Amino acid sequence: MDQKYSPEMRERALRMLDEAKPEHPNLMTAVRYVAGLLGMSAETLRVWHRRREVDAGQRPGVTTHAAAEIRRLQKENAELRKANEILKAASVFFTKELDRP
Repeated sequence: MDQKYSPEMRERALRMLDEAKPEHPNLMTAVRYVAGLLGMSAETLRVWHRRREVDAGQRPGVTTHAAAEIRRLQKENAELRKANEILKAASVFFTKELDRP
């Protein structure tokens, strides 16, 4: 089940996780504890925590901003390829029209 959480909820959960980490022997027990309190999946909270670390440069990986930029550029590239194909087809069509006697 795909649930969307508000940015405020995400920030609150991560703040609660930061506060709970010293009280638990490892990260996953803290994640399970906080996720249980909030009624969410522990995996969701773990992924949010991991993403925050990547965005902060504490963990290697592609940042949220970089991933969004890559998606935008891929979409733009696909649109340009499609436009290029249309222009090539038009060029062939008009070349044939000009070659007619």
